[in-house]
Amino acid sequence: MESNSVQKEAKVIGAIKLDLGGLARSSEKKLRCFINKRVFNQADVDDLMQMTYLEAWRNQHKFIGASKPETWLFGIATNLVSNHFKSLYSKPQCAVLEESGVESLEHGHDPSQVSEHQRLLSRTLEAIDGLSVDMRAVIDLLVDSDISYQDAAQQLGVPIGTVRSRLARARGQLKMSVYAEGVSA
Repeated sequence: MESNSVQKEAKVIGAIKLDLGGLARSSEKKLRCFINKRVFNQADVDDLMQMTYLEAWRNQHKFIGASKPETWLFGIATNLVSNHFKSLYSKPQCAVLEESGVESLEHGHDPSQVSEHQRLLSRTLEAIDGLSVDMRAVIDLLVDSDISYQDAAQQLGVPIGTVRSRLARARGQLKMSVYAEGVSA
């Protein structure tokens, strides 16, 4: 008798209709923030958002109502982020040795250090590309143009504190993304 009532209950629960369009609209901002806290590359965040919605659509028939639809969606996102890092860390880190690296080898430098420096530079440049436009503008002015904070603030039309704040946030994001990716190297 008890197993029969469980089967009926499972059929009733399995009959829950999931409004994926409404769920996507209501949770888009929270889901983006959720993934963005875990993945720093904006292109990967966009891909993971799309993959989350695609997996939810593919597996909507599996939603049994054991949790809120939003919780179910975030569980899918969590699994996809985890899989993203597993695949990222499983790839061997290969780099092409450029001519500048060959010159360093001719002067007796350790090839592994030259290769590691090139990988670090490559990750840094990619991380800079992933920064917001405001942060990149500050980095460009301060590093490339080698100007003072005051001059950068004047050129950007913002207070000097804003320049310092953007630079501090950019440094923090760069450290996290460059060295977090470096764990797999």
